[in-house]
Amino acid sequence: MQSNQELPISGEFAPPARGLSPAQKWHAFMMLLTREVLRFGRIWMQTILPPMIMTSLYFIVFGHLIGPRVGEIDGVPYISYLVPGLILMSVITQSYANVVSSFYGAKFARHIEELLVSPMPYWLIILGYLAGGVARGLAVGAAVTGVALFFADIRVHDVLVLLLVAGLTAALFSLGGMINAIYANSFDHISIVPTFVLTPLTYLGGVFYSIHMLPPFWQQVSLFNPILYIINGFRYAMLGISDVPVLATFAILIVAFVGLFAFTLRLFHKGIGMRG
Repeated sequence: MQSNQELPISGEFAPPARGLSPAQKWHAFMMLLTREVLRFGRIWMQTILPPMIMTSLYFIVFGHLIGPRVGEIDGVPYISYLVPGLILMSVITQSYANVVSSFYGAKFARHIEELLVSPMPYWLIILGYLAGGVARGLAVGAAVTGVALFFADIRVHDVLVLLLVAGLTAALFSLGGMINAIYANSFDHISIVPTFVLTPLTYLGGVFYSIHMLPPFWQQVSLFNPILYIINGFRYAMLGISDVPVLATFAILIVAFVGLFAFTLRLFHKGIGMRG
């Protein structure tokens, strides 16, 4: 019986020999998405509950204990100013974590090869994992928003911008998690980027402060942090205030997403990090 996919040639994975109908592609996509949702849903005490507890601590320490001393930022009570940043920080970390752990787990267990030799196109595999990361990121974001309701007065300035920024952010960092998983050779490697890159950029991205509170030099340095634009775009959607133009937020999100998706697709075609 002829295989659905030829053997790799010149170090590259060949595309599937036959395609799927649109209905079959949709079914395959939903299969991947459902598997990812069930995976993090079954262990909700490890995936959803910890961010809720952590957010509560942030509100208690920064909002109620330190907040009264800070007062207001741009006419907004400090505890309300924290809400957008804390929500989006959870979306970033959880969407990234879902894909990096799931995809590397598939590599480690060697069942990623079953997907690679299936008739599913590579872009569909990427979208399936990406959708799982978006689902977890938005689910945790909604849970954190529920926690925030107990501590602050939450209002939404622009619903469309809020949904677009949250969705694009979750998708972007899901792709980042997949790239990390592709290059990782051990479980230790999947924690390097979140620990030494993602966490510092997030905490220095204006979650807890406005860059206008910084000296001029550090204000300019902060403008090179892409997460600053993402968090401020989400803060504009909720509070109507931002340290940077909102159009810059969408420009960064869209350009970065397209670039990372194209790069991830190339890694799949090259077979980098996925050959045993």
